[in-house]
Amino acid sequence: MKPRSFLVALGLAAALIGCRAEHAANASQAPAARTAPSGLDLVPLEIRTQAGVHRFTVEVARTPDEQARGLMYRERLGPDEGMIFPFPVPRPASFWMRNTYIPLDMLFVRADGTIALIAANTVPLSEESVGTSEPVAAVLELRGGRAAELGITEGDTVTWPR
Repeated sequence: MKPRSFLVALGLAAALIGCRAEHAANASQAPAARTAPSGLDLVPLEIRTQAGVHRFTVEVARTPDEQARGLMYRERLGPDEGMIFPFPVPRPASFWMRNTYIPLDMLFVRADGTIALIAANTVPLSEESVGTSEPVAAVLELRGGRAAELGITEGDTVTWPR
């Protein structure tokens, strides 16, 4: 190998090693799947309103057991936190507040992401059913009064990674 070719090859090898090291460093910094203390996945969720976009981090209750427990026994929920209950197939949905200590806003979300109904400030510990006969793809629970605070109304759009 000629000296110049050797230097070019050496430079290419150094560049490749540097790229691999950078890739490995970036891979180790890649965000891991986020999990709430409850063990449920945490995902970003946005609600688009006339006034703008409101961002939340919500727990995802996917299984029947996770959905049955929901936010029961919780004593607090942050202003930009919540829980989403996605359904595999849109269906009428109803919820109650048994063993739920904090008031909640329940947003019933159609398959196209629009809000069909907002049940605001549901009563803690109530066993009265709250819901809609319209098929929905998900129900989003936020801290009670939060929808009104942010100007979230029926017809606004909810998006989250499904």
